[in-house]
Amino acid sequence: MAHHDKLAQQMEFPPQIQQPNVFPLSWHAKTQKMEEIWDAAQREVWDPKKLPWDTLDVESYSWEEREAIAYWWTLLSVFDASAPPVFAAALIKTYEEHEEDPVRRCFFSVTRDEQNHEQMCGLAITKLLEHDDPLTYQPKTDLGKRLQKNAKWLYYNGGRYWNGYKNAVPKYSLAVLFSSFLMGEIAAATIFKQMHDNSRELVFKEAFRHIGRDEGRHMAICLALMERDYPRLAAEDKALVTKQIRAGYLFLSAVLFEPPEEFWDLPADFIKNQREGEEVARGAGFGIPTYEAKKENWRNAMLNLEGVLARYGIPFPAIPEVGIDGQEVTEVDMDSIIPVF
Repeated sequence: MAHHDKLAQQMEFPPQIQQPNVFPLSWHAKTQKMEEIWDAAQREVWDPKKLPWDTLDVESYSWEEREAIAYWWTLLSVFDASAPPVFAAALIKTYEEHEEDPVRRCFFSVTRDEQNHEQMCGLAITKLLEHDDPLTYQPKTDLGKRLQKNAKWLYYNGGRYWNGYKNAVPKYSLAVLFSSFLMGEIAAATIFKQMHDNSRELVFKEAFRHIGRDEGRHMAICLALMERDYPRLAAEDKALVTKQIRAGYLFLSAVLFEPPEEFWDLPADFIKNQREGEEVARGAGFGIPTYEAKKENWRNAMLNLEGVLARYGIPFPAIPEVGIDGQEVTEVDMDSIIPVF
């Protein structure tokens, strides 16, 4: 059709809109649980700027402590800074696939929540370092210099993930996406509770309380959609879910455990520097779980997820790093993974 052709002059009704497309809209709603989750999201909205920042006295910490705590927030930002665009892309997909109205709204709420989490990372880093960018900040200590090198490599790997995610989302159904999102939410809910319980600073405790509540709500979204869709999941999608769970473990271990060397492109001293930074942060009253606690968290999260997937006959991948047997997944490519934190 030429640009100047006017179909309205040639036919009574317009032709069907080519799909996928966000139009035409409808507001059908069948899954009541999604409406309840949306209502909870509306009640629980919070603003990182309104946390009790006046109680944080950064001068009471040494520069080494400040740089160590800021490094953890920087590590978290690698995942939480990608989360708003990741869920925004998923939100667009819910419109293009004409999902239920409350499902679309729930994905909007997740995008909004993750924007808060990103802002929290930025506020914490800026106040601790008195600089708004951890990569151009001039470290004051030797540990700070080494942790900044770690941060630069983390952001490099994050960039690889984002490019892969953009390529992967159009290939996968929403049902596969839900399982990958659930991967991060189950583990996140646990770590933020521990961070809340073990951190000394009121402003950080409050932030972790809000973030942990958000992650629990995100987990409920994924579980509700799985309950709706997974009884009819195709065999090929079940195989994809198994692969994505293994990919999720490898990707999210960087923040929830330690990054596996065979998957992450990192220098040889990365783990040593990170462990040293975590020890300094813990000594300053910042509640990072110990190595053994993180390992146990991951194991419990994986066992919980295994129980969820078993209801739908989906094979669980082997996670030997935390002692879980299952189906071997030998090839995981950063260019095709879709988990998010």
